[in-house]
Formats: sequence, structure tokens, C-alpha cells
Amino acid sequence: MKDVRQSFQPVTKAPLSLLVSGKLREAIVSGDLRDGTELASEKELSEQFGVGRSTIREALRVLQAQGFLSGGDSVSTARPRVSIESTFTSASDALVNAMRLRQIPLGDLIQLRLLLEGEAVRNADPASGRIAVAREALDQMRAAGADIDAFHDADVRFHIALSGCSGNCAFSLVMTALRDTIAGHLRGALGALQNPAGALQVLTAEHGAILDALDDGDRDLAKRLLEAHVWGFYTSEVPPDA
Repeated sequence: MKDVRQSFQPVTKAPLSLLVSGKLREAIVSGDLRDGTELASEKELSEQFGVGRSTIREALRVLQAQGFLSGGDSVSTARPRVSIESTFTSASDALVNAMRLRQIPLGDLIQLRLLLEGEAVRNADPASGRIAVAREALDQMRAAGADIDAFHDADVRFHIALSGCSGNCAFSLVMTALRDTIAGHLRGALGALQNPAGALQVLTAEHGAILDALDDGDRDLAKRLLEAHVWGFYTSEVPPDA
């Protein structure tokens, strides 16, 4: 009979600083430590966790690097605060890196984008401030003329705003990562336009039609117009069987 003990590997103990940072991270994610909350002093945290202050200091550095705490690269006598904005940026960067490392096909990314953005539009809140931001971006598109860079910036702002119009924060987070991942394709497609002024005018009109449908309360039409707009733009870059 085989001695299974031979296949066992030594158990590696995680550093105390990682255990402490994990506990604090869980408190932030669960909402026990809310955005803007000032943490206890290093001395108090040291007593609460029963570890040395150097361990606490390293745990805080880990959380700062991950975007969960404000305070830059070092921990001073000022107490770090929970920073949701930094956390969202860090999470978005992680999603972007994961998508790029996995080399996900453009067609798959666009399908995921439309699932999120289409669902946001279908459940749009007419009073959402994000729709107002999308309107401002539309005005920027109209003013861009043949300026591809200005149009590109306004287009990104428009669609990020639209993805948040239902009030779902997760949609905006993932949408931001998706847009960052396919940004090269978007900029490349715009740069390849034969007649920039005319093409940008058509694209601007398509964006306007989406908002018009939302203004009329026809969210299903807005969703269909969105899908036609996005797929139509990337048709030349996505293989037919994608």
C-alpha cells in the first residue's frame, strides 16, 4: 500500500502581516469599515491584533498598494483612511490586466460589454445623473468636428456614463475595465476612418438616438440602438464567427 505521506508538502505559514491585511481588507469589503473611515493608530491596531507594530505597518503598506487605503507609499504618523475610489481603480486595473493576460478575443469583450451596457440602458433611471453626463459627452462629440482625439475622449465618457445609468456600480467598474482593454481597437478604428468628419457625424447621431430613446422612455429601443451602434462600429475588426 502506497504511503500517501510521501506526497505531502510542508505547510507554509503566511506572514502575520498578510493575515492582518486580510482581516482589514475583509472589514473594508464587507462595509464594516466604510469609505473615509480613519483607522486606529498603529499602537491600537497592534494591541487589537496581538502583533508587533512593524507587522501592522507592513499590513497597512500592503493595503495601500492594493488601493484599499489612502496615504501613498508610506505610513506616517497620520492615520490612513479607507479609500473606495482607490479600491475601484485598483480593481479596474486588475481586471484590465487579467483580460489582457488571457488574451480574450475582441468579439468576446464586446459581447460582455453589450451585456453590461445593454442591461444598464434597459434598466436606466430617467433621473440618473449619469444620463446628464452622457448628454454632456454628446455635446463634446458634436463640437469635436473631425478631431478624432476629442471625439474618442467624449465617446469613452459617454459609454462609461451610460453603463452607470441604472445605478449598478459593478457595471461601471467592469465597463471601465472593458473600455481600457479595447481602447487600442477603438482608437485604431477611428484613425482608419476614410472620411473622419462624415463618419464621426454619423456616430454622433447614433449616440444622440440612444439618448432620444431614453428621453422617450423606450429603453428597449435604446438597448437595440446601442447594440447596433457598437457592433456596427467594430464589424470590420471582429471575425464573422466571433
